[in-house]
Amino acid sequence: MEMGCCGCFGFSRRHKAIARPKFRIDAFTSVLSQTPLLDDGDDDADADEDVDDGLYNGEDTSMTQGYDESEVTGGAQRAEEIINFKIRNGLICRQFEVKETRKLVRSEDENGTKMINEYLREFKIGSGSYAKVVLYRSSIDGKHYAMKAFHKSHLLKQRVAPSETAMTDVFREVLIMKIVSHPNIVNLIEVINDPDTDHLYMVLEYVEGKWDCEGAGPPGGLGEAITRQYLRDIVSGLMYLHSHNIVHMDIKPQNLLVSRNGTVKIADFSVSQVFEGDNDVLRRSPGTPVITAPECCLGLTYHGKAADTWAVGITLYCMITGKFPFIGETLQDTYDKIVNDPIDLPDNLDSQLRNLVEGLLCKDPDQRLTLDMVAEHPWVIGEEGPLPEFLCWCKQNSSGRDLHDVDKEVLARGLEE
Repeated sequence: MEMGCCGCFGFSRRHKAIARPKFRIDAFTSVLSQTPLLDDGDDDADADEDVDDGLYNGEDTSMTQGYDESEVTGGAQRAEEIINFKIRNGLICRQFEVKETRKLVRSEDENGTKMINEYLREFKIGSGSYAKVVLYRSSIDGKHYAMKAFHKSHLLKQRVAPSETAMTDVFREVLIMKIVSHPNIVNLIEVINDPDTDHLYMVLEYVEGKWDCEGAGPPGGLGEAITRQYLRDIVSGLMYLHSHNIVHMDIKPQNLLVSRNGTVKIADFSVSQVFEGDNDVLRRSPGTPVITAPECCLGLTYHGKAADTWAVGITLYCMITGKFPFIGETLQDTYDKIVNDPIDLPDNLDSQLRNLVEGLLCKDPDQRLTLDMVAEHPWVIGEEGPLPEFLCWCKQNSSGRDLHDVDKEVLARGLEE
């Protein structure tokens, strides 16, 4: 989903270049050549249907070729089991459950405005590889909502793994959003899934603001004050997700919406993953090539948290300069730049901010800053002080027990069922 006025948001110290990738990158290129480096929406799709098929010329867009099928499928099934168990046992962060509606009524009001149940259609606000996002207004409370619309039949056709379709991703996205609640994460309000129709809708909190790009810093940049404010929100929301064993996998400016009061909210969990305890080892590639961490480009297993943190660094670079640091003419060229090229930062950049960007965009994931380190970095703290502590609903319900202990208990009980 893309919203905002900026389509995109350096090491001055020269690092030793990483060796050229040893995997056969052209094996990936045949699959990924259909995947745009930045965005994959189709603004010309039929607006009346409010959905996209998400297919790229009918090609299989799986990014897991050559992986062990049982491992990929087993991980997805385990993630579903973990989330469903938490939902069944009330171990979620939401005080109020997501509304689930199994009846879809498409109609028009007296003015001819198209309606879905009680929601009146206004206009399209974005699109992605699976869905279109349309602004609706509730005839009940008068509030605006962003509705993410899918064709279930199209989701079932699009492969994302050897034994998985896009439907797996969408249902996992719904499950993840059912259990999370944080001021810096877009809220899921309702899911409309009528078994007698081909349509599936996610009714989401509408975040109406845009990136404040004008009159701040260099062309396309946001300036230090706004950049710090936005980064603090991004780090807060992502630290919350990581503490709940969720990696986002597609942190980028297009998925970071800004409310009218300037609060950043993380959106789009379509490629997010859930892991057990501290085992965040993944194989499936992240969502967008230009934010992909070097270790992911090498076709190896990698740690999801570290990959998310790299994406935060890319986003920070974009907020400073107004552009992405690594973009080639082809996917292969982009990956090559990510793995091998150093980063150039403005000569007049604040020394503490330079240190932060270098730490986030360290090529070696073992040496890369963690989010905890970022939260304690002097540039992030600035004059605002430490990031505010957020006590989530599930921690309150766990009576002070450590969240990891709760997760271990969930997993142990789940295995017994």
